[in-house]
Amino acid sequence: MKIIPKKSLGQNFLIDKDVIKKICNSGNITENNNVLEIGPGTGNLTEFILQKKPKKFHVIEKDERLINNLKKKFDKKLTIINEDILKYDLKSLSDKDLVIFGNLPYNISSQILANFIYYSYSEFSYKKLVLMFQKEVADRILAEENSKNYGRLSIFSSWKLNIKKIMDINPSSFFPKPKVMSSLLIFEPKINYVKFKNSKNLEHITNVFFNQRRKMIKKPLNILFKDTNKVIDELNLDVNLRPQNLKKETFYKICLIYEKLIN
Repeated sequence: MKIIPKKSLGQNFLIDKDVIKKICNSGNITENNNVLEIGPGTGNLTEFILQKKPKKFHVIEKDERLINNLKKKFDKKLTIINEDILKYDLKSLSDKDLVIFGNLPYNISSQILANFIYYSYSEFSYKKLVLMFQKEVADRILAEENSKNYGRLSIFSSWKLNIKKIMDINPSSFFPKPKVMSSLLIFEPKINYVKFKNSKNLEHITNVFFNQRRKMIKKPLNILFKDTNKVIDELNLDVNLRPQNLKKETFYKICLIYEKLIN
């Protein structure tokens, strides 16, 4: 039975075997690794992953039509979970050697990544994320200060993760062809990162700053703090800068000061 991709689920199935092989190899899977694949679709990447003989292999697929196809294709070779990745509790799959793959639907890719970041490592541990994004989103994830793509997503993604770009992928590698380029990124958890009382505070602070993107930084600081000058002095901030000029580490320091003052 031919499966027609659902536009409502953002389905674009990977069909280029050379690209699929590169994605699989990027995970450096051994027989000691557990693997989770998000949105396996028709199972094209799944086949390559199985050849690496992972210790345990789970796939999460929301589309029931694809579930039946995966069961026929890979019966008893892996565990198939018919769930929405945004609603599924991943804690049961936690493992320090877990490698996670995902050709993510463009419309929810940032949200899926944010969920991985929100998890504390005590709740959910993993070794590596091998994820595909729309190139425009990937560029924002990778962006550094003083660039047009730099913003909330850049700061939040780098907080707990080391990020590396593997390659860009042409629309012709998918069926149906998307209208945009894609990029493959690898994320590995940082051993040392700034600990916040509540990660939502970093989200709030970056929201305030980048909603005032064209303003000098004193305006968002005035919104966040009563004694703005004290924060400026403590961090030795240049008030003539705009949010996109501040380093990621500066936002983490601002968040730490903010958390002290709100408690």
